[in-house]
Amino acid sequence: MRLNEKQQKSVSKFLSLILRHRPEQIGITLDKNGWVDIDILLAQANHPKHNFTGITLTYDTLMEIVENNDKKRFTVSEDGKRIRAAQGHSTKQVEIQYCATTPPDILYHGTAEKSVQSIFGQGLHAGSRHFVHLSADIETAIKVGSRHGKPVVLTIDTAAMLADGHQFYLADNGVWLTENVPAKFIAKL
Repeated sequence: MRLNEKQQKSVSKFLSLILRHRPEQIGITLDKNGWVDIDILLAQANHPKHNFTGITLTYDTLMEIVENNDKKRFTVSEDGKRIRAAQGHSTKQVEIQYCATTPPDILYHGTAEKSVQSIFGQGLHAGSRHFVHLSADIETAIKVGSRHGKPVVLTIDTAAMLADGHQFYLADNGVWLTENVPAKFIAKL
């Protein structure tokens, strides 16, 4: 069964909630790298007391969501048997071991205009997530900022951060991650 755009969005949000934040809500456990067996995920997601979307998930439907997700939020293992969220976890049991990678000299962070003053005072912090999320392009930063109000794009001097000892990681979906960004490395685009 092919899902329409509204159904895909609904299932994608459901999967993001489960694979990033609340796996226990459908009775699954993620391993320390965020993986869960697809068969277990499907069985639990389709259980009558857990099926919040009203859509029966099949392996093919799940693969359709993974492939069509514009943010590439999900990663399927090479053998096709496990799935995880690429990044954005808030659950404490998941601690994906990313390899430190050298980013471009400048990265971008999209935020809402209402948050800019606080960011310039305190920098960027992961909050409930494990990392601060940064993008390699302005367009993505604008989309992210738009979700929270009038968008503002901030530039992050990653070259200076690297020189200062900060580390960066690249998630499976192309999102750049770092533990925090001190205010001195942030400028308004």
